[in-house]
Amino acid sequence: MRASLAPLWRDRGARLGVVLLAALAVTALVGPFLFQDPRAMPDITGGVLQAPSRAHLLGTDHLSRDVLARVVGGARISLAVALGAVLISVSVGASVGLAAGYAGGVVDTVLMRFVDAALAVPRLFLLLLMVAMMEHIPLAALIVTLGATGWFGTSRLVRAEVLRLKTLDFVLAAEALGASRRRVIFRHLLPNIAGPLAAATTLAVGDVILLEAGLSFLGLGVQPPTPSWGSMILDSKPYLTQAPWTSLPPGLAILVTVLAVNLIGEAMAQASPGARP
Repeated sequence: MRASLAPLWRDRGARLGVVLLAALAVTALVGPFLFQDPRAMPDITGGVLQAPSRAHLLGTDHLSRDVLARVVGGARISLAVALGAVLISVSVGASVGLAAGYAGGVVDTVLMRFVDAALAVPRLFLLLLMVAMMEHIPLAALIVTLGATGWFGTSRLVRAEVLRLKTLDFVLAAEALGASRRRVIFRHLLPNIAGPLAAATTLAVGDVILLEAGLSFLGLGVQPPTPSWGSMILDSKPYLTQAPWTSLPPGLAILVTVLAVNLIGEAMAQASPGARP
């Protein structure tokens, strides 16, 4: 394991991404103990749109809410949504790809034609269609929706790797010795697609964060008063020139998070022999 992680850690971009992502995760975890409730409106008359100060390091918004507390609260939401959605999409995509690649024949044809049809429809269109049908989408439903629309590319990646691996000598030898399909899949195939799958998973996290922010900006994602980076930018639209500190922090948080995840993902993709950039 250490040997496999050594090339990744030697990459300067990956190290920077790990540091940035770790700092964000730690801040999100300890945020509730260090900052006030991001939904609190302590001074709705005198504390509206206060510039950054010692009392409010990033200022306050139009409802007197502390911007720093809301950015940290938004980090918890964005990371939770991204991790939950990616876990769903990777689980489904890996299962479908393994079944299609290893079974072959009719199973492969049916599953891949469904995947091709799904990939022909833009993911954002699917998301808007599914989310717009609900007037107020719960957070859990948003995670499931993002996960259910993001596994198609993963299934094709896993299928391609399985098709390549199952013709190699070690898999053929295991089958010739009477190994069950379950043993071949979990002992020989899955460990050898872990690298490319991890790289694809890491890159998918950044995509989900951007999608969640975009949906929240359109008012279709995380619903107020729960803080979200996208909804914070939406709320700050009328005050872009008057109070830029209400929109810049969530925008920079999205930028830094997606950059960190993509740096790690690109390094993993290049370190994995079977990965495709």
